[in-house]
This record gives sequence, C-alpha cells and structure tokens, in this order.
Amino acid sequence: MFRTHKPGPDDAWEGTVEDKSRGMLDGANMYHFAKVRCTDGRSIKVRIDRRLWKSIAVGDRIVKESGSDPAKA
Repeated sequence: MFRTHKPGPDDAWEGTVEDKSRGMLDGANMYHFAKVRCTDGRSIKVRIDRRLWKSIAVGDRIVKESGSDPAKA
C-alpha cells in the first residue's frame, strides 16, 4: 500500500530539518521531502513543496500549523 508523506490539514508540528531528499516515486512527478526532528523528539518524513525545499538547509527550523502549509521559521 502506498503511504503518503504529505501533511494533513489538521497536523501541527515544528522541528529541525535533519535531511532533505527528492524522488520520482510514480515515475512521472518529482516529489520533495524533508526529514524533520520534532521538538517532542519524534522524527518524521514529510512531503513539502519545491519552493520550500529549495529554501531550507539541514539545521533550519520549519513549522507546520493546523490549517496551513509547512513554512520556514
């Protein structure tokens, strides 16, 4: 079963970027990911848009608030 890493509209978290990657999971579209170490200690891999992916680096903080897209903090 295919698992999406796209954050849901009601998800809320914040953390530090540990790694970033991209890939063509379906063979046609490029997807961008960030591995984030949340402030509560868990590690998540989330799909983000290309513009945010290009603007972040390892060590940057990103925040996802309920009802909005992830953003650089």
